[in-house]
Amino acid sequence: MNTQNCYHCGLGYTDKDKIVFNDKSFCCNGCKTVYEIFTLNGLTDYYSFEKTPGATPTEINGKYDFLENQEIAYRLLEFHEQDTHIVSLYIPHIHCSSCIWILENLNRLNIGVSSSQVNFHNKKVRIVFNPEKTTLKEIVHLLCNIGYEPYISLDNYETRKKKVNRELIYKLGVAFFCFGNVMLLSFPEYFEMEEYWLDNYKGFFRWLIFGLSLPSFLYAASGYYVSAWKSIKTGMLNIDVPIALGIIVMFIRSTVDIIFGYGQGFFDSLTGLVFFMLLGRLFQQKTYNFLSFERDFKSYFPIAVTKILHDRSETSVSVYDVTAGDRLLIRNQELIPVDGILISNDTAIDYSFVTGEADPINKKSGDKLFAGGRQIGKIIEMEVLSSVSQSYLTQLWSNDIFTKKDRQDYKTITDTISRYFTPALLIIAGLAFAYWAFIDLNTAFNVFTAVLIVACPCALALSAPFTLGNILRIMGRKKLYLKNAIVVEQMAKVDTIVFDKTGTITTNKKSDIVYEGTPFTDDELLLIKNVLRGSNHPLSRRLYDFLPTTDTLLTDDFTETIGKGIKGIIKGRQIKIGSAHFIGLTKQLTLQTAVYISIDGEFKGKYVFANSYRNGVKVLFENLSNNYELKILSGDNEGEREILKQLLPPGTRCIFNQKPEQKLAFIENLQKEGKNVMMIGDGLNDAGALAQSNVGISVSEDINVFSPACDGILDATKFESIAYFLKLSKKAIKTIKMSFGISLTYNAFGLMAAISGKLSPLTAAIVMPLSTITIISFVTIMSNYYAKKESKN
Repeated sequence: MNTQNCYHCGLGYTDKDKIVFNDKSFCCNGCKTVYEIFTLNGLTDYYSFEKTPGATPTEINGKYDFLENQEIAYRLLEFHEQDTHIVSLYIPHIHCSSCIWILENLNRLNIGVSSSQVNFHNKKVRIVFNPEKTTLKEIVHLLCNIGYEPYISLDNYETRKKKVNRELIYKLGVAFFCFGNVMLLSFPEYFEMEEYWLDNYKGFFRWLIFGLSLPSFLYAASGYYVSAWKSIKTGMLNIDVPIALGIIVMFIRSTVDIIFGYGQGFFDSLTGLVFFMLLGRLFQQKTYNFLSFERDFKSYFPIAVTKILHDRSETSVSVYDVTAGDRLLIRNQELIPVDGILISNDTAIDYSFVTGEADPINKKSGDKLFAGGRQIGKIIEMEVLSSVSQSYLTQLWSNDIFTKKDRQDYKTITDTISRYFTPALLIIAGLAFAYWAFIDLNTAFNVFTAVLIVACPCALALSAPFTLGNILRIMGRKKLYLKNAIVVEQMAKVDTIVFDKTGTITTNKKSDIVYEGTPFTDDELLLIKNVLRGSNHPLSRRLYDFLPTTDTLLTDDFTETIGKGIKGIIKGRQIKIGSAHFIGLTKQLTLQTAVYISIDGEFKGKYVFANSYRNGVKVLFENLSNNYELKILSGDNEGEREILKQLLPPGTRCIFNQKPEQKLAFIENLQKEGKNVMMIGDGLNDAGALAQSNVGISVSEDINVFSPACDGILDATKFESIAYFLKLSKKAIKTIKMSFGISLTYNAFGLMAAISGKLSPLTAAIVMPLSTITIISFVTIMSNYYAKKESKN
């Protein structure tokens, strides 16, 4: 009876079970139905990624009826507001590029799905949907119908996703058992014991060795075959291809030797090879996990939130000191770091950081507020429901919504080498085999396998990740928190640095403030301070701290125009605070930094600021000027040009009276000139410029102003260390290049030894993880060395 393969899932079927549709053959109605769905929705490109990419859909028969219970469904949602719900589902079947493609096109299969995003490494899909157009149950059914059934368990849903994969440990145990016993049973062959051994037990022991090698060949090494096959199907050969090929060649050759009585073959080398390669992979995994832990622990955001104490006083605390039951004060443009309940009357929350939708959502007292929203308008108070989730904030920071377009196509330092290494290795191994085949076939197989193993580019592939991972950890300890490793590479290429002035090179911790104008009454000062209370602008915070302590009043209306000023209404009186133009004056009354105030449309006066520049600014700019082109962008007037001239190196360009959109355009123009630009700002007025720059760093003091579009957050106390961080990024790239040199040198000597027939496959398998350990140790030691060396300079 003929057996054919299903067009959709690739499973075999007989002519009796054959189902034909559109000249395509399927193994069951389920696969045919999936094909029909894809055809009707214009998704047949799914089959162009690879042949038979799909999975057979499963029968669900009421399995997910529990999702009709809203309370249960809400437990699975990570966000739910009006017409936007977000759920992350674990889907075990995700395995290839076609899976990603179809899962990220769910909106074409269900009109209620707004977007879907796949995390391939964690096998999860994050789905944003409109609950008025579809339900979670319908989405789960859709996933099941197209062969991607999610794993859902209400009791251990969270723990299931975080469960440690012990498969590598099990495989290593099997490989060790097989290797030890095969070596033990090979002793008579090693010592050439004849007579009784030869006549009675040689054949039995050889087939016993064959049987003991099967678990190692079929199970322990299976991961290499799967990985190699998938890479071959996608046309991109990974480092597992030569390894899998070497193992298979060795097994076939050894089996032939036993069948025809040529000897016991190379089963001892084969099982040893698998064991030592798995041991090296376990070492890599453990080291990666260590670095990931360090990164997770150190990558918190240096932001604080205002906590309201029992006596109604306010204090700034770390977001990680916030616990359930605390009451928080959230100002205009502040990020809500935790889930909570709105205590104030009403407000509007911008959830674009979470959903990508810019329209604010109106909330009233008693409504739930979700972490990740940005408060818009007047001050609100909220009661905390749960402590801050570091992983959630990290996910928010890394959201693809804020990934820069040019960053998506960025090629890392290892991309080019990794792409061509494996094909070149296969060619060398083939040529070496062909050469030795004319001399000695046994040696030819040994040389072929040894070449594939010894030249494995594991050490080469690990150089950059381990170096940059360690640099991220070091920078985190010194309070520069970068989004990912690519930022380190981008920092090393920077040639132009643009600084904002207010809140960046100046500090709001100390300043001399002088009032010029009509004296305020106590009632007017009360109104002014309460309006300032809602703003996060550096000048607003400085003036708020400068004014005397007053009672707290409810602001009836509050608006803040970025780069211009704030307006509030309290007890029917309108207070405007900001630039001269914002309050209605035709021209500036001073060239110094000043905040103008009007009450009920009447200009009252201005507070003049004598800016306090951060410690070490002059030395920092002198150090940077040797290697970088420096520029200052400021929204203030030119009143402090002369002071800046004394601080800045000669030739530094200062541009004043810049609106936020003008700052962004300035960065764009520099990039058009071929500059690699780093923008350093305060994250509020500079959000657009930070997003546009090649590297955007937001300086944070003690306020919860967080810009997801930035690449890093710098604690303001470490401002003078910017030159150190830039030098360290360059040293990181130097370390990677040195490690590449070591790795390639090792591969060259290894290849020469293997091609000459002086290196056995087993020795190559032992040397391979040792080379990986050497490279990892080298990059760790060198990056730590450069970190200490540069900190002393």
